[in-house]
Amino acid sequence: MRAYRYLDFITALFVVVLIVSNIASTKVVLLGPFTFDGGTILFPLAYIFGDVLTEVYGYKRSRRVIWTGFFLLILATLTFGIVNALPTPPDQQNTARAFAAILGLVPRIVLASLVAYWVGEFVNSYVLAKLKIATQGRWLWTRTLGSTLIGQGLDTGIFLLIAFYGVWDNALLWTVFVSNYVFKVGVEALFTPLTYAIVGFLKRAEREDYYDRDTNFNPFAVR
Repeated sequence: MRAYRYLDFITALFVVVLIVSNIASTKVVLLGPFTFDGGTILFPLAYIFGDVLTEVYGYKRSRRVIWTGFFLLILATLTFGIVNALPTPPDQQNTARAFAAILGLVPRIVLASLVAYWVGEFVNSYVLAKLKIATQGRWLWTRTLGSTLIGQGLDTGIFLLIAFYGVWDNALLWTVFVSNYVFKVGVEALFTPLTYAIVGFLKRAEREDYYDRDTNFNPFAVR
């Protein structure tokens, strides 16, 4: 693979957004008519970065970034779990309880987050790459919004079903799903002009505008 000036920087931003979003998701917030976990405020940016990666650099490089984010999210989760499990000095019990309340592991939610992220990001990248070929590189907005509609729908639905099905009643699950989904897609639509600007800048700076015509879309492929 050829070297790129900005790919490492975008990868770092993607991973930071992913991990911070998962930490922020420990609090449920209200924003106007929407009810969602705090991570929803930042997490749509991960899909915007995913769109930029696939649009400019192609599915293969996006696949590497998605796996990088996946394994670093596991690392962060395991670190929080180990720190939470280790004993605490008697004079630090209040700090330990606060840490456990915010970063303590709930296995079902951790599993939900990992599965939802993995499925949503790979579907988002796949749909965008295929739409780019179908549209012959025109109408970027159709790719960013189309891939987000599918990817975010799967991400949100999978997370809520694994994490909270049988814990919350179905009416609350549906309410939270709609709030999350509408907000995430809305953020993508709102940031479309910025996405256009970033994509245009990167294509010029990197001299790359990749089309995945002969790409192996298997998410487990290493080449």
